[in-house]
Amino acid sequence: MAYTAGTTAMTAAIGLFYGSSTCYTQMTADKIAAKLEQRFGRPMVDIHNIAEQPIALALHYTHLIMGIPTWDYGELQEDWEEVWDDIAELDLSGKLFSLYGQGDQEGYPEWFLDAMGFLHSALNQCGAKACGYRPTAGFEFEASKALTSDKSHFVGLALDDESEFDLSEQRIEAWLEQIIHEFGLQP
Repeated sequence: MAYTAGTTAMTAAIGLFYGSSTCYTQMTADKIAAKLEQRFGRPMVDIHNIAEQPIALALHYTHLIMGIPTWDYGELQEDWEEVWDDIAELDLSGKLFSLYGQGDQEGYPEWFLDAMGFLHSALNQCGAKACGYRPTAGFEFEASKALTSDKSHFVGLALDDESEFDLSEQRIEAWLEQIIHEFGLQP
């Protein structure tokens, strides 16, 4: 693979930023980068682990993907918690972003993907425009702060690698087709 996790060079069309404690969100970042490289025939994603690189690197990209897991009772993952105040300082006007979130709809059905909803709000307040909303069909949960106002869509790609790992691959592929179009990227 031509992409390199952890590099600081901004060479690709998309900046992907993630925080991960259990590796699911990181594994998804690697899958996204590999699938886009395969589709376009060249590296499309610079991957940035926010535990090791500043979130301000997002300013160098027009297209952003951000991955965030929800912890316990709707809490931010620790790496995102560390940079949360830094996000508010970013001027992301003119940038497009799409989110993916990891959650556990069986263990924490009342808070499924809440952190993705928090990040969506934070990035909107920074002037960025969201895309990549995905239908809630096929998920079973009680509540989520990551829903559109009509509650028919998540504000990004919903993943539950705890209990539905076998569905993640097709969900990622469908979402990538959508954001390629919404980002206006040409193969």
